[in-house]
Amino acid sequence: MSKYFSLFALCACAWLLITGCTVKYTASGASIHPDAKTVLVRFIENRAPQNNPQLSQQITEKLRQKILAQTKLTQTNENNADYEFKGTITGYSVTFAAVTDVDKPASSRLTITVNMTFISRIKGDKSGFVSQSFSRSADFPATQTIQEAEPRLLQEIVPNLVDDIFNRAFANW
Repeated sequence: MSKYFSLFALCACAWLLITGCTVKYTASGASIHPDAKTVLVRFIENRAPQNNPQLSQQITEKLRQKILAQTKLTQTNENNADYEFKGTITGYSVTFAAVTDVDKPASSRLTITVNMTFISRIKGDKSGFVSQSFSRSADFPATQTIQEAEPRLLQEIVPNLVDDIFNRAFANW
């Protein structure tokens, strides 16, 4: 009987220790401070010399959707949100990725760079980052123009950029 009581007491202590932690973990792997309730994702400006006019909207909306879908945070437009994201698209470039044996390009690469700032207004919260640059690329055949390849490339690059930003802010990867 005392063996079962000891086992029960051990399990109860373990349960108390686990539930007493101050960091909340979600199914997405994100760790969010339990006091955090709101997030403000500001419109990500496009300041790249060469750019796609819809790119700012795409990245901003994907980031908002990911945060709302994978956390219990609520989007707000208040300047005192618990978490705030703001950023700028600083790079949008097309370069040659590979060359054939006759010095002709075999493939080209689209690279997009975003500088993001993440602010946590939760006292004692050490998650995330202050400012960081995120960059992703995708290759396409040199026989295509950027206008032909761009829709497919953005479907690959934008979600990867958003994943990088989300993971760095909430999963500290």
